[in-house]
Amino acid sequence: MKSPYVADLKADQTISTFFLVSEKEIRSTRDARPYLRLELADRTGTIEARMWEGFERDAQTIERGAFVKVQARVENYRGKLQLSIDRLRLAKPAEVEADDYLAQPQVDVEALYATLLEYAAGVGNPWLRQLVEDVVRDPQIVPKLKRAPAAKMMHHAYLGGLLDHVLSLCALCRLVAPHYPEVDGDLLLAGAILHDVGKTEELRYDSALGYTAEGHLLGHILIAYELLAKKMDAIAGFPPKLKSLVLHLVASHHGHYEFGSPKLPMFREALLLHYLDDMDSKMGAAKAALASERGEDEWTEWNSALDRRLLRVDEFLKTEPEKK
Repeated sequence: MKSPYVADLKADQTISTFFLVSEKEIRSTRDARPYLRLELADRTGTIEARMWEGFERDAQTIERGAFVKVQARVENYRGKLQLSIDRLRLAKPAEVEADDYLAQPQVDVEALYATLLEYAAGVGNPWLRQLVEDVVRDPQIVPKLKRAPAAKMMHHAYLGGLLDHVLSLCALCRLVAPHYPEVDGDLLLAGAILHDVGKTEELRYDSALGYTAEGHLLGHILIAYELLAKKMDAIAGFPPKLKSLVLHLVASHHGHYEFGSPKLPMFREALLLHYLDDMDSKMGAAKAALASERGEDEWTEWNSALDRRLLRVDEFLKTEPEKK
C-alpha cells in the first residue's frame, strides 16, 4: 500500500512515493524557461506538480497513464497544495497496486443498480419505459454503468459515481414533479435516467479517471444523443415527436451554451431537469470539498467546481454555550 496518499499531504512535507500521471505537459515561464507540469493522482484525489530542472530525459518516457515515483516537496501556492519535484522516474510494475490509484466506490453499486431498475419499471409511459429499460438492461452498457464516475473531478468523481448521481437525480424528480402538476413526470424521470449515459464512453476509469479519445472528440452529450437515437429507432413505432423531446433533454441538460449544451432547455421538463441536475452536481462537489481535511481553519480549500471556498458550519450551529 502506498503512503502518503494525496489526501494525507501537508504543506512543507518532503515525500517519496508513487503516483499515477493523469496529465502531462511542458510549459514555459514568462521568461521562456521550460518546466514539466504534471497532474498526479491516487485513489484519494489529484495534485498538481512541477519539475523545474533535470526533467528532459524522463519527460520523454513518461506519459499520461504511467505510474511514477517522485521525490518532492509539498508547497502551499495561493492557498492550494502542489508538489515541487526534485527527482522523478517510471515505477516498476511490482512497485504499484492498481487499487491504490483508482477512486474507490463510495456506494453499494449493486444496490444502486437494483434501485435504478425500480425507477425504470416505474416509468408510466410505455414508450419511455421501453427505451429506458432497453438502455439500463443492455449487457454492453450495464458493466460500464455500474463502474463509471459522473465526472473526472467536478462531482461524484469515483467509481460508481455516475449511478450515485443518477439515482439522486431520480429521487429529486420524484419529489419535485408533484409540486408542479403540469410537468410530465415520466418524461422528467426518463431524462434523469438517460441524460448522462454518454459518460460510460466519455470517461476512462481503468487506471485513472480521465477522458477517452471519443470523450475528447465528442463529449458525453453527443455520445448519448447518438446512442439514444439508435435505441429509439430500434423500437418499432416509437413516436417521432417523443423522440425529439428525449433528444432535447439530453442536448440541453447543461443549460447554457458556454457549459457545453448545443441547445438551451426549451420546454418545462427540460428546464427542470437542468436545474435539478445542476443542483445535484453542485451539492456533490460541496460534499466532496467538506469531506476533505484540506483547507484553513473552518474553511475548505478553494473549490474550482463551485468557484469558492466553503465554510464548515458545524461549529457555527452549536447551541450549547462553551464551557469556561
